[in-house]
Amino acid sequence: MAKLSLKAKNGPLVAVVASVAVAAVVIGSAVAYWQGPDDKLTEAGPLPGTSSTPSTTPSTTPKPTVTPRPTPKPPPALPPKPSTTPRPSTTTTSTGPTTVELTVSKLPGGRAPQIPYQVGGEVRGGAGQARKIPDGTFLVGWMNTDVMAVVSTGEGKSELQKISYGAPRRTPGVSSLVISADQSAAAYAVGTLSNRGPITKGGAVYAETGSIRKLDLPNSWEVEVLAYRGGKVYFRAGSSEKGDRLLYEWTPGATKATAVPAVKFPTAISPDGIVAASMSLLNDAGTCSTITAIATGKQLWRTCENQLRSFTPDSRTVLGSDAYGDGYCGREVAALDATTGRLIRKWKGCFQDFAAEDDQHVLVVAVAAGGGGDPGTKSAIIRCDISTGQCERATPITVDLPLSLGR
Repeated sequence: MAKLSLKAKNGPLVAVVASVAVAAVVIGSAVAYWQGPDDKLTEAGPLPGTSSTPSTTPSTTPKPTVTPRPTPKPPPALPPKPSTTPRPSTTTTSTGPTTVELTVSKLPGGRAPQIPYQVGGEVRGGAGQARKIPDGTFLVGWMNTDVMAVVSTGEGKSELQKISYGAPRRTPGVSSLVISADQSAAAYAVGTLSNRGPITKGGAVYAETGSIRKLDLPNSWEVEVLAYRGGKVYFRAGSSEKGDRLLYEWTPGATKATAVPAVKFPTAISPDGIVAASMSLLNDAGTCSTITAIATGKQLWRTCENQLRSFTPDSRTVLGSDAYGDGYCGREVAALDATTGRLIRKWKGCFQDFAAEDDQHVLVVAVAAGGGGDPGTKSAIIRCDISTGQCERATPITVDLPLSLGR
């Protein structure tokens, strides 16, 4: 899921480096084709040069006795090796213009978002019922029947509140959160992030299912979780205040995490765990993003036209914003082929947040009128189809109510 900073005042939009999180392991779909047997089978005939009438003269030559050898058992099949290369690209059938200009007020209404989302002081959608959340919530998701909310506590500080039906459980210092695709597990991190004020040394990563596991990182900077995939937590962190932020992989319960040095400044992990999106260049002129194979470190393709933020559940499409964003909102959301970088679709407007709802649809928090925090600002969550480019409103247009998409 992608998050655009609403408080950026100068320079390129860098909130993605600090707050992107794509929620949980999702296995890409495959369709199996089969063909039934032919009912019109041809009967076997005699071999060429022989009579089809059996002889009536008995043979006087005794038949030798042959003892059949036992058929050797085939060796046991080896388990398949895990794939270390991206899935083959499948051309997405698309109709209509590649670039779509949106007017939110003119879009037809559609069904509500099917992933968690925030409207004002309430979380809705996903597999849970609508629940109240604290003021200052900026990250939210469902873990089983509990709400996981990251709440600002003032002066660049924040905490995680796990909200059930009694008093919430609080974890101080948490600034990032991801939820697994089936909503059964959560990962979150303690660490000060640059988009929320001055950064400080030290942090920790938590993994929570039925129990809580913790990895202390006292010498790390800007610790931020990115994904909970296949029983592993992916996060980024730096070894110095101004050094590279590397990708790390941690199995909950292990005493150490494994660094992936080839992936610097990661922004998203594909649901199949094969590739990572990263910010390979960031300066006042704009940004460049790279897709890299995690196992080999091979850079597969690069774009300086989009900031890559998240993937669709099947890992075949990567979603991004414009390469240079500054201020209240981004000006486009793009869908690209994750294997080749081919642009499939681009929507233009004023967008504050976006995430994949499924393999074919993108949810976008779009400003309909006003903006910049001015009173009377109107916005809505819209749903756009990657194949057709068509969009609809997934929520009514609200006035001066915060909208965001869950983890």
